[in-house]
Amino acid sequence: MDGSQKVEVSGHYNRKTSQQHETAPKTRPEPEPAPEPKKPASGGRKWLLIVIGVLVLIGLIVAGTLYWVEARRFVSTDDAFIDGHNAVIAPQIAGRVMKVTIEDNQMVEANQLLVVLDGRDYQVKLDQAITQKAQNVAQVDQARAQALLQQAQIDQSAAQIRVSEAELVQAQQDYNRFRAIDPKAITRQQLDNAQATLRTTQAKMDANRAALAGAQAQLVGQKAQIASAEAAVSGADVAIRNAELQLSYAEIRAPEAGRVTRRTVEAGNYVTPGQMMLGLVRPGMWVTANFKETQLARMQVGQAVDVSVDALPDKVFHGHIESFQAGSGSVFSALPAENATGNYVKVVQRIPVKIVLDDARDPKLSLGMSVSPSVTVRP
Repeated sequence: MDGSQKVEVSGHYNRKTSQQHETAPKTRPEPEPAPEPKKPASGGRKWLLIVIGVLVLIGLIVAGTLYWVEARRFVSTDDAFIDGHNAVIAPQIAGRVMKVTIEDNQMVEANQLLVVLDGRDYQVKLDQAITQKAQNVAQVDQARAQALLQQAQIDQSAAQIRVSEAELVQAQQDYNRFRAIDPKAITRQQLDNAQATLRTTQAKMDANRAALAGAQAQLVGQKAQIASAEAAVSGADVAIRNAELQLSYAEIRAPEAGRVTRRTVEAGNYVTPGQMMLGLVRPGMWVTANFKETQLARMQVGQAVDVSVDALPDKVFHGHIESFQAGSGSVFSALPAENATGNYVKVVQRIPVKIVLDDARDPKLSLGMSVSPSVTVRP
């Protein structure tokens, strides 16, 4: 029994010892050695970086110098716009619009029909003027006929005067003969008859002369009536031409070729003289550029200009300076600046410069577009 217990005890002891060995903590691995610090860059690499920096600086200086030299050849501004002839089409007579033959932004030719107004009232006035002229012409014919009649009366009166003169000569001779004869050879009655005949003939001649003067005066009046009637005919001609002109205004035509803009008229509208119906922009356009007064020293008429349009960034227009406005923009403003005051601050003024484009027929160009002109002031 003692022996068997020892064996069991020893076995138990061995198992316990093995468990203690299994549960014992494992040993930690040794830490890796720290990496060695990097060595500083070598001297050759530093010089390479310095050389690169110097080259970059020299390149920037050269580029800046070239840009400065090139920029001095040009003068530019962004205060510039497309300008052109914009005609306002308005009626010259009042009336109702019967027909509109154009559309917005349409190109039209010179004398092309744009708008038709109701011209019946003016047609009636034309007919009245024609009728009045016919009446005046009839009055002229009547006055001329009366003048011819009056001239005949004058001729008749002149003939009667000649007859009276002959009779007067005969009566005077008879009277002189009777007076020269011995009074005892003739009777008193014969002498009185000769004297009466002389006086009657004299009175008849005076009457004929008076009739001639009256007829001549009436002829003068008839001629005045003829002149008045002829003047009335001329007035009727003027009235006819005026009526025809007013009637022609019922058809509104394009004064020149261009593009229709701002069409506000429609069929059925009642328009009055001067009322805007549409605008007409001529094809030729130019640029009005407001340059600073300090930029004008090197600018001259005829210098070449390159114009960049904001709406057409891929296209450059070419032109030249045509003229300089004789005054700054502030001078011609509605409220010009008053500098004669105690407080004054100098402000650089801008002078409008007209730049004519060599080719301004691009359909996308419109009045008021922003542009950037660049003037070549040095070759």
